[in-house]
Amino acid sequence: MNKPRIIVTGATGKTGSVVVTELLKAGYPVRAMVHREDSRSARLKAAGAEIVVSDMSDVERIADALRDVQRAYYCPPYDPYMIQGAVAFAVAAKGSRLEQIVGLSQWLASPSHPSLATPQSWLVDRLFSMTPGVAHTIVNPGFFADAYLVTIGLAAHLGVFPWMYGNSRNAPPSNEDIARVAFGALMNPARHAGQSYRPTGPELLGAEAMAQAIGRAVGRSVRVVPTPTWLFMKAARMAGMSIDLMSNVRYYIDDHKRGGFELGAPTTDVLNVTGRSPEDFETIARRYAAQPRNQRTIGNWVREFAEFMISPVSPGFNFDRYDGELRCPFPFEPQSAPESKVWRREHGISDPAKPAASLHNQAPSAISRPKWLESQ
Repeated sequence: MNKPRIIVTGATGKTGSVVVTELLKAGYPVRAMVHREDSRSARLKAAGAEIVVSDMSDVERIADALRDVQRAYYCPPYDPYMIQGAVAFAVAAKGSRLEQIVGLSQWLASPSHPSLATPQSWLVDRLFSMTPGVAHTIVNPGFFADAYLVTIGLAAHLGVFPWMYGNSRNAPPSNEDIARVAFGALMNPARHAGQSYRPTGPELLGAEAMAQAIGRAVGRSVRVVPTPTWLFMKAARMAGMSIDLMSNVRYYIDDHKRGGFELGAPTTDVLNVTGRSPEDFETIARRYAAQPRNQRTIGNWVREFAEFMISPVSPGFNFDRYDGELRCPFPFEPQSAPESKVWRREHGISDPAKPAASLHNQAPSAISRPKWLESQ
């Protein structure tokens, strides 16, 4: 019996590339959708994937990409037009009689969140769940372990671990575990239809616990350095992070501080779906520590030290200009995820009247409206 063809969007990304690899190992025909042909797509092609190049918002190319496809892993682009791409994908899915969509969402997805991407993620989840004839499964992780390990070079060379999140905690999953949950759902649409899975690591960790795990991974003592958000954003811009992504992350940092990622964590979803226990944070950190740029060499030390010294005086993102030029939609009464009654109800969080911020003895702060809206 022929196995169904499966399309993977964002196929060269952190989870998409792993989903492609797992599917190919299991003998499935895979159509990998990418933004451009490059060395990453070449590796997928060499491994046996069919490569299609398309922008998610290109309705006709998406329809062509979904021809003769039965199942899909949908990894949305982190750009301002996420919802347009999702609508194009849903229209094409109905036309091609797709039988299943496994969609990567986010733990914070809620309708009145101040970020641009998070209400769109909430809408995409509901759009796919309403697409006729398509089994839909949601994979909604919180902050990936990757988010904490992008600065592992600082730990390896300077012994510091920047931390923006107060005394809150998370049980961060690896890219690989998130992808393996998606792969498991793709194997059995009937079993996983209508389900929402939150992959997490095996335990809740705060700043000190993460720093200790990173220290063991890099082989030196690492200390936590409380870092203001403005400085983190400057470093992110220097590292080449896109403003599309970081305009959302500025709000997620506040959700993290309010305890949004420790509510309901850890889960057993990785074990339940994949049959394997989730990777612990130190195991993940050791993979990052082994990367060439994080090896403790003189050249790497000089680079990290120079970037560390330059970042405070480097330019940051101009979020006011970004919001104004895009005319970003902003909810009339914006709410962080832990403050949202809708979010708490949908995620099974008890006592919806109690703000998550009380976990850390801090009152919720008002979310200011963007400056461009104040002039309207």
